[in-house]
Amino acid sequence: MSKNQFKKDNIDLSNTHYLLHFIKNFDKINTSETEPTTQNINKNIFEEDLSILIDESVNLIFNELNMGIEENARKKHFFNYINKNKISSQEIYNWLLNNQSDSNAIYLLGYFNYYGIETNVINMQKAFELYQKAANLGNDLAQHSIANMYIDGEGVDKNHVLAFELSSKLAEKEYLSGINLLGCCYEDGIGTDINKPKAFELFKKVADLGCSFGMYNLARCYENGIGTDIDKMKASELYKKATELEDAYG
Repeated sequence: MSKNQFKKDNIDLSNTHYLLHFIKNFDKINTSETEPTTQNINKNIFEEDLSILIDESVNLIFNELNMGIEENARKKHFFNYINKNKISSQEIYNWLLNNQSDSNAIYLLGYFNYYGIETNVINMQKAFELYQKAANLGNDLAQHSIANMYIDGEGVDKNHVLAFELSSKLAEKEYLSGINLLGCCYEDGIGTDINKPKAFELFKKVADLGCSFGMYNLARCYENGIGTDIDKMKASELYKKATELEDAYG
């Protein structure tokens, strides 16, 4: 037997001994560094599901806003949605505090501050700051919220010029909520000259597309001759239709 052959045999025997030792003691080896634990897997699934729920919640709020669903009803539907998914507003709030990487999460944290959900107090200023941050990332719902806050001076000084600019941008994107808000700007001269015929035109466009807010505003126009001739019958019909829609939305 050559010297080299002996050396090779020794290596094989050594590896075999090590392998047997490894198999024998496998159950004692800590694998946490090489494989995800069940706890981590469940956490990742929860995080992913919650992220989807956040996006769907914001979409729900925005879609209902464009349908003309009243504010308290929208908030009620939001809570119904998260309850249906068996998650509490506290869990969502805690998650949002540590996950502010996208505009929907930023917006929803602002929403919680605006309504005082899990924050103990209503904080309009904090809500505005978060809405502004989300709007800067291109969030259209946040832009709508900011426009309203600029009009009413909630959490920020009134700025009707910026409110008009934001409303115009949303209207250009054909959002019914933006078109309706722009109509209000023209009716009351918010950030622009009063133009009641233009307001009437915008309210009619929104009403014809099925938005209850637009129907209500168009009814006011017919009732009071805002940008059009007075027509009490049309006003009554529109008020009735808007009310029926709101009742249907719950």
